[in-house]
Amino acid sequence: MIFSPRDRERFEARRQRFRAIPVRVLVPNLITLLALCAGLTAIRLAFEQKLEWALAAIVFAAFLDGIDGRVARLIKGQSKFGAELDSLADFVNFGCAPALILYLWGLHEYGHVGWIAAMVFAICGALRLARFNVMIDDPNRPAWTGNFFTGVPAPAGAIVVMLPIYVNLLGIPKVAATVTLLYTLAIAFLMVSRLPVFSGKRVGKRIPPEMVLPAFVLAVLFFALLIAYPWWVLSIGTACYLACLPLGWFSYREYERKDAVAAAAHHPPHHPTAAAPDALPPQPAEDPERPARLN
Repeated sequence: MIFSPRDRERFEARRQRFRAIPVRVLVPNLITLLALCAGLTAIRLAFEQKLEWALAAIVFAAFLDGIDGRVARLIKGQSKFGAELDSLADFVNFGCAPALILYLWGLHEYGHVGWIAAMVFAICGALRLARFNVMIDDPNRPAWTGNFFTGVPAPAGAIVVMLPIYVNLLGIPKVAATVTLLYTLAIAFLMVSRLPVFSGKRVGKRIPPEMVLPAFVLAVLFFALLIAYPWWVLSIGTACYLACLPLGWFSYREYERKDAVAAAAHHPPHHPTAAAPDALPPQPAEDPERPARLN
């Protein structure tokens, strides 16, 4: 059977569409799907009034979200499909789930206004993720901007926005719904703001040999404290995170200043030279029989 060139191209495109996918590409996507399952389960647990387990599911989803990209880069399993799936999962896990948990916990006391605050947080999470997807492909950004996020990232925003719940679970009386509402809107604003925030992407890429064992000890200590005293760790961690946000802004401005100095050194400002005086008009050749001008 003879195929025309166009039929051959269609057959090749169909064959490429159904080709086998390497396992290394599937592994990061499975981690992302597991995080999505955790976020959806958090919503169910919140409706069942199992608040502690709902918060634990959100924290677990944030942990999985933090490792899926690193696993993909480590095993060279990045894919465009994985990037899109990660964004959709993040919107559910760190936009919808925290908003519903906050509404069921305290924002419902304000009725429609509380629901609007919950929706604003979820929508800001979606806008934050959309902006991240657009900015990550910008080839004109300096390399050092990879050290920073623009605005509080969605996973951190989801952990931080539930601070009033952590404090209440420590035994401290529940804050007024007005405080929770204003705090939710403030964190939503930080997510869509232009505030530079440390990304932590460069942390852990190269660890000196003498720091390997201390790093393991610190990691084990952190997870042990998180399991034994979850609300203390989350409350103190959230407070420290919010307190450190201005440091990211100052560090970003310092990078910008160094960039400007380097650019000025490579391209010194151009000072126009003084204009040359107008050339004198050509003088007629002297006539030996004509007297020269005295002035």
